Amino acid sequence: MAGWIEQASFLTDLDPEARGQLEALRPQHVPDRATLFRPGDRAQSFVILLSGRIGVYLTGRGGRELLLYAVTPGETCVQTTLGVLGGAPYTGEAVAESDLVAVMVPPAVFERLMASSPAFRAFVFKAFADRLGDLMFVLEQVAFVKVEQRLAHALLERMDAAGQVEVTHQELSVIIGTAREVVSRRLEALVSKGVLTSE
Repeated sequence: MAGWIEQASFLTDLDPEARGQLEALRPQHVPDRATLFRPGDRAQSFVILLSGRIGVYLTGRGGRELLLYAVTPGETCVQTTLGVLGGAPYTGEAVAESDLVAVMVPPAVFERLMASSPAFRAFVFKAFADRLGDLMFVLEQVAFVKVEQRLAHALLERMDAAGQVEVTHQELSVIIGTAREVVSRRLEALVSKGVLTSE
């Protein structure tokens, strides 16, 4: 997969030296459902995602999960960036939500690029800022937005062209940050009102 940067439109502004350092790295395949990191792990590399989707989850003491954010091509993981920049251990868990193709940038290469390439540094910090904005949105939703509204938003976001959503009650509970039983009750109410149909 030589010349992979050509497929990564978010990196096309890189200077030739930075491009050369990155293109020396080979893209890797990560299978669907693979765990990329767990709480307490240390970041081994900065991940540049070329295809697929990663979900980053936080698990509470009671075992309930919350989707913090998803990483898609052109986006970065806050926890990985913090881990590579400052050595902070992971507090969440990252799971491949599809087959992935990613480039793993070793810390030494990452540090060189951050020091020498303004375009690479701008990419990292912009993606980091965008991701922090996503985290603030999740916090606001869980703290201030009613379950019904969060549920409706999650369903609409995942609806296909035929108006169908393929997701379990458990997956919805993780996405919106509530118990599965709460999701089940709210969905049953919507079905009884004729707003939704269930198969």
